Amino acid sequence: MIATVFKEKKEGFNRLASHPLQSWEWGEFRLKTGIEVLRLGLFSKNKLVETAQISLHQIPFTGYRIGYFPKGNFPSKEMLDEFMKIGASENLIFIKIEPNIEKKNLVISDLKKDFPVKESPHPLFTRYTFRLNMNRSEDELLSVMHHKTRYNIKLAEKKGVYVVEDNSDEAFNKYLALLDETTVRQKFYAHTPKYHRLMWETLKPAKIARLLLAKYKDQGGEKTLVAWVLFLFNNVMYYPYGASSAEFRNLMPSNLIMWKAITYAKKHKAETFDMWGALGPNPDPNDPWYGFHKFKEGFGADLTELAGSYDLVINKKAYLSYNLLHNFRELYLKMKR
Repeated sequence: MIATVFKEKKEGFNRLASHPLQSWEWGEFRLKTGIEVLRLGLFSKNKLVETAQISLHQIPFTGYRIGYFPKGNFPSKEMLDEFMKIGASENLIFIKIEPNIEKKNLVISDLKKDFPVKESPHPLFTRYTFRLNMNRSEDELLSVMHHKTRYNIKLAEKKGVYVVEDNSDEAFNKYLALLDETTVRQKFYAHTPKYHRLMWETLKPAKIARLLLAKYKDQGGEKTLVAWVLFLFNNVMYYPYGASSAEFRNLMPSNLIMWKAITYAKKHKAETFDMWGALGPNPDPNDPWYGFHKFKEGFGADLTELAGSYDLVINKKAYLSYNLLHNFRELYLKMKR
């Protein structure tokens, strides 16, 4: 039986969640941003055996909405049946499913026989990520790094860069200031300060979100060079958000903060460090994310191919129109840039 999951089942819900974006707290955060959230559970003999947290997003100037199911396990047939019912009752065009499983563990062809599941033309998450196996000693973790990465870590330490955990409001405000500076410098879009603050205020009390700062003291006083928000959830550490200063980049503070994040993860019994996205094999050096990809690669993590992004189509005609308009919008924004 599938039913709505209520707060008294929160702990069981979180135990089955395969990613922070499927945590109860993430749902609370999305509710605070004005997004409707559905929490579903498959029960067997009154025991919760499968969960799904879906957010519902209004398409402007229409009566239609889109459902989003990020980073869960791929839904069972019972859950997909429920998705179809919800889609019809909530006037959804489709439900985007981006499972947190490796490609090799998903046989999508079997599901396509019974459900209108299509590979999404507009994924939100990257297909690839870097994952570092944490079940090794610190010496072993250092040994799998690129020699230049190890050199940069030692350089940062030698020059006096140091890393601290600081979950204070003052430290988070510094993160927001650095994030604004980073987006301007690197010319990419980020969520609003309000979004980040609501996320932090919701996930910090649950000890899912943590903040690390890389600092340096010079004649002008102490400076924060890099700030990273980390998520620790169900024995996996994630690196979703980071920001940095243009000052003292030659001191390699980003290399040191990644290493300290890895040792922090090990200290807190994480079994995996997920670096939250990567380019694929043989990445294009002209890709704007190439440098970030190579930075992560230097730490010896495994490039992991995920299952990808799929759309469970509820309204076929509206789905075709939506994708056509989406393509026109993307082309317009590209030309505008």
